[in-house]
Amino acid sequence: MNKEQLIFGIYPVMEAVEAGVSLDKVFVQRDSRHPKIQQILDLLRGQQVTVNQVPIEKLDRLVRSNHQGIVAYASPVPFVSLEDLVEQSSGTPLFLILDQISDVRNFGAIVRSAECTGVDGIIIQKKGGAPVSGDAVKTSAGALFKVPICKVDHIKDAIYFMQASGIELVAATEKGDHSPYDLDLTGPLALIMGSEGKGINPSVLKLVDHKAALPMKGSINSLNVSVACGALLYEVIRQRG
Repeated sequence: MNKEQLIFGIYPVMEAVEAGVSLDKVFVQRDSRHPKIQQILDLLRGQQVTVNQVPIEKLDRLVRSNHQGIVAYASPVPFVSLEDLVEQSSGTPLFLILDQISDVRNFGAIVRSAECTGVDGIIIQKKGGAPVSGDAVKTSAGALFKVPICKVDHIKDAIYFMQASGIELVAATEKGDHSPYDLDLTGPLALIMGSEGKGINPSVLKLVDHKAALPMKGSINSLNVSVACGALLYEVIRQRG
């Protein structure tokens, strides 16, 4: 992340939280007993902010000044709640759920494709994914300012809520038993893309409605996740006409 997004020290972070600054991640010194830090954590509870308890060495690497046991990264975009994301979508909604995609370039490229194909919103997990940072904005060519982003504690939370809202879940996985070209993608839909190394969590795969695998003709058996996402999104566009 860019240095200008970094906020550190108890009172600067407190002021940012009270001013409603959208924070992406907060790093807190592990086992800190400072009452003001606890007050900050209480204020953040229920917000879409990733809070990490880390050793002091991690904070020392992030900033060379006196961090007082807390460092925060401001997000370049505000986050929306899952409920608002689904309720505010119009027409036939299309969502992306990203299961811990950690490379910021892949994340930015996915957001760019999402904006080009009219995706209504992207859901990410609070922990384990790429930061919503200035680098992500740059890689997305500014699309990050145009596609709503939602953070959830667990991907399963989003799946359960969307299924209850009548939205079909399709997971992109090489373990898929369908080609996306054989599935009906014209209804309310959420596509799930997995992390670069591990793919979609097996516990998540058990919950989806369909598992789709793009056909492979070469000797390499997988695509870069951002490329695969773009291919699937344009198949949705093709089917929807």
